[in-house]
Amino acid sequence: MGCICSKGGGGGVDKTKKKKKVKGSKREEDNASSLCPATGDGVGLVSVVVDKEDNYISVKVGKQKSFRQQKQGTVDMSSSAELPRLSRLVSLNRGGGGGSTVVAGWPPWLASVAAEAIQGWVPRSADTFERICQIGQGTYSSVYKARDLETGKIVAMKKVRFANMDPESVRFMAREIHILRKLDHPNVMKLVCLVTARASGSLYLVFDYMEHDLAGLLANPAIKFSEPQIKCYMQQLLQGLEYCHSRGVLHRDIKGSNLLIDDNGVLKIGDFGLATFFRPDQQQPLTSRVVTLWYRAPELLLGATEYGVGVDLWSAGCILGELFVGKPALPGRTEVEQMHKILKICGSPSEDYWKNPRLPHACSFRPKHTYRRHVADYFKSLPPSAVALIDVLLAMEPKDRGTASSALSSEFLVTDPLPCSPSSLPKYPPSKEFDAKLRERESRRRKVDSVKEGEADSARMCPREVKASVQIETGFSLQQEALRGGASNSYLHPNSSIHPNSDLQRSRQAMLSSSSLRKDNAESLKPSTTGYAPKKSRMHCSGPLMSHGGNMDEMLKEHERQIQEAVRKARVGKSKSNKTDQERGHRGGR
Repeated sequence: MGCICSKGGGGGVDKTKKKKKVKGSKREEDNASSLCPATGDGVGLVSVVVDKEDNYISVKVGKQKSFRQQKQGTVDMSSSAELPRLSRLVSLNRGGGGGSTVVAGWPPWLASVAAEAIQGWVPRSADTFERICQIGQGTYSSVYKARDLETGKIVAMKKVRFANMDPESVRFMAREIHILRKLDHPNVMKLVCLVTARASGSLYLVFDYMEHDLAGLLANPAIKFSEPQIKCYMQQLLQGLEYCHSRGVLHRDIKGSNLLIDDNGVLKIGDFGLATFFRPDQQQPLTSRVVTLWYRAPELLLGATEYGVGVDLWSAGCILGELFVGKPALPGRTEVEQMHKILKICGSPSEDYWKNPRLPHACSFRPKHTYRRHVADYFKSLPPSAVALIDVLLAMEPKDRGTASSALSSEFLVTDPLPCSPSSLPKYPPSKEFDAKLRERESRRRKVDSVKEGEADSARMCPREVKASVQIETGFSLQQEALRGGASNSYLHPNSSIHPNSDLQRSRQAMLSSSSLRKDNAESLKPSTTGYAPKKSRMHCSGPLMSHGGNMDEMLKEHERQIQEAVRKARVGKSKSNKTDQERGHRGGR
């Protein structure tokens, strides 16, 4: 970056008594914003201005007098012994005195709300980075791979989204910045700098680029972790959590996609968007709407607002099971289902647990049945030491989960085979959860396109071809089966065998012998959605909801869509029937 005098800039304003503004070009303004975090304590406000001709620098430190110095590559520091060491920095005044003017480069909406979070830092300009591609997507942010044009280094830029610059949204983001600036550990992502885009008003958080995340590696069927490798990742995760907890920070969103891994095998905890400060010796109300559902502790599901490190340790236990099994251990789709899955594996807690007033939703979630704990049975294929650690981390009572320090000293991590060195881990191709989701989405789109193409081909077939295709698929035509009458007690279906009773057979015979047979054969082959037989005699066909290879989520969505469509049609038919009855009643009255 160079010293303060290495580049000209016009983004700052020296607010002296005359309040004289120095104008410069847009490029000069951008240069003035391209600054790094401060070094030193930064006493008071340091405002730096370079005039249009780039002849002098005017510096103001807190309430001290401004001074001018001809630019000769350095600034004469003899004028003020209290001037902090400068590394192209601007520092906000801590005392809120006369030097509390807004620093050049910071958006006013941020400086006015999150002054503490940005204290001592100055943003870099967005045009000093080149975005390469998107590598992540979150609820409140998007992450991009980018190149630092000044150093050539590849970095990750997290673009934070705000709801109309709402102060609460800004404070929410400022808390993440404040927390990240207080953390410095090999297994925790380090905030490099902040970037502002003046045109769009966007804010970016810049981090070192990490090639993988744990979720992306687990999604790759070709990657299987050995026990020493799993121990290596778990050891790094617990070391990062131990450091965060010792600094009074709860992460509150430990999951595979937030555990980033570089090509050297180093794991770092990232995405502190839901993190918060806490004090173990002082209970404070916190929100329970944190942690991704599959990794959420039971006390959070039950609405607890007083909790501690146990929520992160529960998530770590889920991660340990996932590393061995290769898939999430508790993949619930709703909070009710998630709690049910937890109870089926971890067992029902004591009666006092359900009566705890600190769990306001306990009565709503309490099941009718009592479940016994069988964590050991569920993870029976795992090494005994791993099962023992999972059993502790997935304890229903938060106090029984211990701490990250106790987990690090568990038998699992101190017995053979010992954790391998991060540098000895295999070199994998770049693997991120975002890429895996894109591949899955593309695969889903191709399946849908192939189904649509098949339907289009069927629509283009002539009625005779449609009839022939049905005969081939079912073994014989519906007309032939109807004419047989009672000769057969069932007919073939692509996915099931249905046994209609005599009433249903007669109904179908009458239907086929009616005038509807004179219509288009293709139309006659459409399945009827309205029952043409008594309620007790209706056929209920149940086949696969989608083609082989589909996932459960898609099957459930399709099933739900079919149910909703059937209900809608039933309501429409009932409405039409009622309307017809009313019209007949009116006519009869007349």
